[in-house]
Amino acid sequence: MDKLVLDIETSNTFAEVGGRDRLEELNVSLIGAYSYDENRYLAFHEHDIAAFEPYLKRAGLIIGFAVNRFDIPVLKKHFSLNLSAIPRLDLLDEIELVRGGRVSLNILAKANLGIEKTHDGLDAPRLYREGNFKELEAYCLNDVKITKNLYELVKRQGHLLIPDRMTGELVKTELDLREAELPATLF
Repeated sequence: MDKLVLDIETSNTFAEVGGRDRLEELNVSLIGAYSYDENRYLAFHEHDIAAFEPYLKRAGLIIGFAVNRFDIPVLKKHFSLNLSAIPRLDLLDEIELVRGGRVSLNILAKANLGIEKTHDGLDAPRLYREGNFKELEAYCLNDVKITKNLYELVKRQGHLLIPDRMTGELVKTELDLREAELPATLF
């Protein structure tokens, strides 16, 4: 079974659909992923989202950042598979469990990898509307790369450096990303 690092972009915003509680009304413009089995990055634009389904069928684990509260709920309407049945490891959820609060992917990338995101989430709908699909893809796949690198860093060293909310001082935050035994097949 494959492990996938996943990130999606949308062509519309929370403001356009009436708020964060209306995830099902967001439209996927791009799915970015990294396949450990294939050792490569993948991009699926809105017209070829269905081509991502075989990857989901082979996935024994989906790794992401806010994947439980954003990516999976938004993707559900695009696939007949039960996406909730695929085991997930959400780095943001793991950090919140230990730290008691959220932190952005960009802050984690700067503190732990010495790099920054190329755009923020609101840039994706703008890039989509402008027809700048190459930049949209590069942005999404960069977020996939950052998430993958953070995941692998935690697997190697068991922690991330996270700035204290009050002082900004980097605090070593232990994370235990034990991956459960994965079922032989989910479908």
